Amino acid sequence: MRKFLVVLDDTRECLNAMRFAAMRAANTGGGVEILSVIPPDEFNHWIGVGDIMRAEARERIEAHYNVFAKWMRDRQGVDPTLVIREGEPVTEILAQVRDNPDIGVLVLGAGSGKSGPGPLVTQLTKTAGTLPVPITIVPGELSKEQLELIT
Repeated sequence: MRKFLVVLDDTRECLNAMRFAAMRAANTGGGVEILSVIPPDEFNHWIGVGDIMRAEARERIEAHYNVFAKWMRDRQGVDPTLVIREGEPVTEILAQVRDNPDIGVLVLGAGSGKSGPGPLVTQLTKTAGTLPVPITIVPGELSKEQLELIT
C-alpha cells in the first residue's frame, strides 16, 4: 500500500499537511505514516537529564500523534502509523523515505509568514530532484473546504 509520509512538528502548517495526507490516503486507498524527529540538541545535558528529556519528548509526540490519529480514524477511516527518529530533521526525513519502500509521497506543510515556507520545505526542495518520491507542499493558509476540494 502506498503511504503518505507527513511530518509531525510544532508548526501551525503541520495541521494542514496532516489533513491533506489523511484525505488523500482515504480517497486513494493509501495509508499515512507520521514521522516526528527529535533533534539531538535537545539532549546536550548530563546523561540522566538527557534521558528524562528524551522520554518527555516522546510522550509529547505520542500525545500529539494520538489526537491526529483519532481524527484520521474517525473522520477519514485511515489508521496512521507513528515513527519517531532522533537526529537532524532533514537527514532523518530523507532516511525514512529511503528506508520505507511503501512511502509514495512526502507531504510537507508550508508556512505563510514573513519567514518563508519553513526550514523543512526550504531544505527538502533543494534535494527534491534526488528523492525517490515526490514532495507535496501544502500551503498553511488553505481552508478545510479547499483541502477537501483538492484531495
